[in-house]
Amino acid sequence: MSLSDTARSKKLKRDLPMVQTRTYSLLPVLAAICYPLLLDLFHAAIGPPEAQLSASGILAATLILACVLAVPALGVFFAARTSASTSARRLAFACVAAPTIYVFLGVLQAMAGSALPDELVWCVFWLAVGVWTWSRPGTQPDGQPKANIARWRITHGITGAIVFIYVGFHIINHLFGLIGPQAHAEVMDLGRKIYRAPLVEPLLVALMLFQATSGLYLAWRWSASPLDFHKTFQVASGVYLSMFIVGHMNSVFLYARTVRHIPTDWAFATGAPTGLIHDAWNIRLVPHYLLGVFLVLAHLGSGLRTVLIAHGFTRIAANRAWIGCTLAGAVIAIAILIGMCGGRIAAL
Repeated sequence: MSLSDTARSKKLKRDLPMVQTRTYSLLPVLAAICYPLLLDLFHAAIGPPEAQLSASGILAATLILACVLAVPALGVFFAARTSASTSARRLAFACVAAPTIYVFLGVLQAMAGSALPDELVWCVFWLAVGVWTWSRPGTQPDGQPKANIARWRITHGITGAIVFIYVGFHIINHLFGLIGPQAHAEVMDLGRKIYRAPLVEPLLVALMLFQATSGLYLAWRWSASPLDFHKTFQVASGVYLSMFIVGHMNSVFLYARTVRHIPTDWAFATGAPTGLIHDAWNIRLVPHYLLGVFLVLAHLGSGLRTVLIAHGFTRIAANRAWIGCTLAGAVIAIAILIGMCGGRIAAL
């Protein structure tokens, strides 16, 4: 073997692990691309409103829904890998937000009157993101973000606590959907007297936009370095909620109020008259809402965990508080979705 052949062989052995790592980092792109297909399969498994699902049909729909929810879960898994490069980690965080970004995309498509299928635009978008990620250097930076983000973190937490007053009411309001649309409407009308007041609504909008932008900024800075599981989950849930806020405000203020001139009531939220699970477009709202409610409470739990540790609580106690918030978020999210899909307490 010549000297040049030996050098090429050594270079190949040195570069192969890097290529494999960069290829592995693109798996979130593949998962995100498959997301609309999984939603279509779930919609097909549910069938039309008059269809009677068999036990096997219910099992198939449940398994497909689990695969749908596995897409953001895979994003958390890949973001938590300590060997991931910064660009790969940020790509994984974007994958976590795929369910809410897909809804945002659909609304933008509708507002633009686009004839292009959402699935096609979605695939092109993620392929472009994948190419960008592949072109980025595969080196892993050391240390923590250089910028001092302590003030941003504290301000984000304080404004988040204020915003949660509204979000908490919103969650409770949706729980009344388990009683019926009329009960939901009555509670919502009471709340709107306050949060739609001329002085309150602009302030609330400003606070929500600050939460979204500051959350994305903090996620960008924190994602510059490897994170442990709890911090990864906190950043991932923050990215999802930031995109959820932007998309939700676009749907309410621009699409519903400005373009369509329709009320943002129970019928709007549940995709009436077809509903959430029996409409090919509305089906995307199921994981969008489910994860939105779950992650807002789990994200709150992550913030609470950080505060408890900073004030001298043991990590075991802080972790238990986080687990409690996460479990509560899962139960409440499922209950709200059941109500939005037509389930009622009287029927249970």
